[in-house]
Amino acid sequence: MYPIIRLAKAILLDRNTPIDIFQPLVTRHIAWPWDIDPWMDLNNGRTLTLFDLGRVAQMHRAGLFRALRANRWGIVVAGNTTRYRRRITMWQRFEMRTRCIGWDQRFLYLEQAMFRGGDCCNHILIRAAVTSPKGIVPPADLCRAMGLPPESPPLPQWVQDWIRAENERPWPPQL
Repeated sequence: MYPIIRLAKAILLDRNTPIDIFQPLVTRHIAWPWDIDPWMDLNNGRTLTLFDLGRVAQMHRAGLFRALRANRWGIVVAGNTTRYRRRITMWQRFEMRTRCIGWDQRFLYLEQAMFRGGDCCNHILIRAAVTSPKGIVPPADLCRAMGLPPESPPLPQWVQDWIRAENERPWPPQL
């Protein structure tokens, strides 16, 4: 079940405090019993859902949702890669950090991580597409609608390498 109450909290908490699209947003969470898998860890599917909440809060405070609504656009995850390195178990508190890295001609790139104390537990790179009935909206158009310059800062090399690897990946898969 989607955590609707957590979603409302993500949107309503500090909603009147705008942030720069590149400014990391820090949110705090608890691993509740319904977030836990049979091995007593934060479930990997729930981890992805919680990352959704971090992106919603960051995009809302950065003004992206206002531009989406004004233009009747949507936003979807078009790809991701996740690393899991440390356990998050029931009742543990953790913080999530979310930031936009930049964009290319088709996609926005965001990174998020969950931290317990000073330890990074997991990290995700998200490729997101802004959509309209006509297809993918170039991120430069989104930026103009947000009153931002259309040029992205340079993407880090590891993100460029991931984009290159994704472009070589066969689609559809050969299963």
